[in-house]
Amino acid sequence: MADLIDRAHALAEESFIASSGPGGQNVNKVATAVQLRVNAYALRLAPAVFNRLKILAGSRMTQAGDIVLTARNYRTQEANRTDARNRLAELLNEALKQPKTRAKTRVNRIGKVKRLKGKKARGDLKTKRGKVEW
Repeated sequence: MADLIDRAHALAEESFIASSGPGGQNVNKVATAVQLRVNAYALRLAPAVFNRLKILAGSRMTQAGDIVLTARNYRTQEANRTDARNRLAELLNEALKQPKTRAKTRVNRIGKVKRLKGKKARGDLKTKRGKVEW
C-alpha cells in the first residue's frame, strides 16, 4: 500500500496556480494553490481497484485517466502541496479497500407466518372500507 502511494507521488506532476481565499494581498502576488495531476493508468492498478478509484474520483478524473486534485486551503505552497498529497493518499487507500459483500438475510418459518398474518389483517381492514350496500 505504501509502495503504491510512493509510486503515485513519484508520478505526480505539480503545478502552482493563483489561489483565492485567505492570504490578503499575498494571494494576488504568489501562486500558492497546488494542482496535483496523476495518471491513473500509470499506477498499474488491478481492474477492480481502478474501477473503485474511478468511482471515488468522480469528476476529478479526466477522460485521459488523469486524477486532478487542487489544494488551496492554506496560505503557503508547502502546506497546500502536503494537503494535495495527503488527499491523493486517502483516495488511493479508499480504492484499495475491498467492500464487504452483503450476506443475504433469511426469514425463518415463524417470521414468514407472522408477516403473512399481518398482511391478511391489513387486507381485511381495507376490504371493510369498501362501499356499503343498503
